[in-house]
Amino acid sequence: MHRYVTAITLFAIFLFSVSFSEAKTVWVKGKLQKDGTYVKPHYKSSPDKSRYNNYGTKGNVNPYTGKKGTKDPVKQKY
Repeated sequence: MHRYVTAITLFAIFLFSVSFSEAKTVWVKGKLQKDGTYVKPHYKSSPDKSRYNNYGTKGNVNPYTGKKGTKDPVKQKY
């Protein structure tokens, strides 16, 4: 029984670590926009086709700023 519980625990830890290894970040350089405003350098979530794993989506938190996401994932565009 102890081996069974240990095996399940290790498997759960493996799945948990794999799911977080997929969440990657991208460094964005600062830039001057055409209208003259400057966008500071920052991190953003890696581009993909998911609406649910972005920092700005409700339920998520940007680990660099601590800001909670506010966008509804159903209404977001890709």
